[in-house]
Amino acid sequence: MTDPEDHDFSEDERFDDPYEGFDLDPPELDVDPDKVDPVDSRVVADLLDDQNVNDDEIDVAQLIDVGLNYMQINRFEQAADTFERAAQYAPEDSKLEQEAWTNKGAAHAELDEWDAAIGDYREAINIDAESEHAATAETNLAYALWESGRSEQALEHAEKAVEIDERFAEAWFNRGFFLLERGLAEDALNSLENAIRLGLRNSQVLDEKARALEELGQYDEAEEIAEEAEDLREQAEQELIDQEEQRQER
Repeated sequence: MTDPEDHDFSEDERFDDPYEGFDLDPPELDVDPDKVDPVDSRVVADLLDDQNVNDDEIDVAQLIDVGLNYMQINRFEQAADTFERAAQYAPEDSKLEQEAWTNKGAAHAELDEWDAAIGDYREAINIDAESEHAATAETNLAYALWESGRSEQALEHAEKAVEIDERFAEAWFNRGFFLLERGLAEDALNSLENAIRLGLRNSQVLDEKARALEELGQYDEAEEIAEEAEDLREQAEQELIDQEEQRQER
């Protein structure tokens, strides 16, 4: 199951990893840091309202970028506000509107606001139930439903995500997790292995695979996978330490 810190956001040419430098002063919004707090959640909305900008003059993609950058610095409330504004200005039923709703749901999920997240994901899915953003929305919706105690619905939406995009590794991982929670270890293992084949190989996926193998009585392989998961966890922790040391040296 994807961690609350690892919700899926829109994935396109504007959402690289690692992220490009965060610019809180996009030229379209012309934020003067001497006059406003650049991380004030009202900055984007107030600037747009004060300028009385026509809808067709708003760069919705730029607004989504601002929201994604707020996510990157853990300003989730500001991100949600920005994605909501992007959805309002986006062409009706467009991919940009769907992307904005999907990302707004992820921002609410980071705040553990599950009902709000569920509503946003459903808004996104209603726009186009077959698009790439719908697969992400279905995957995230499954997680939000599970967090809300609706595990049966969660599996249903995890299945839908796989049907929309059979190459979406996170969707296969969610499906495997929910199946394993229901005691269907063999089907769960197949889903988890699909996720790994599609490139999702981290400690969390391997932990679940080890759990499935144990359920199936394959203890030796389960132990090997669990050890690999621990190695990956230690590597990730060391990378975080190194990044923090580099940040402090600047």
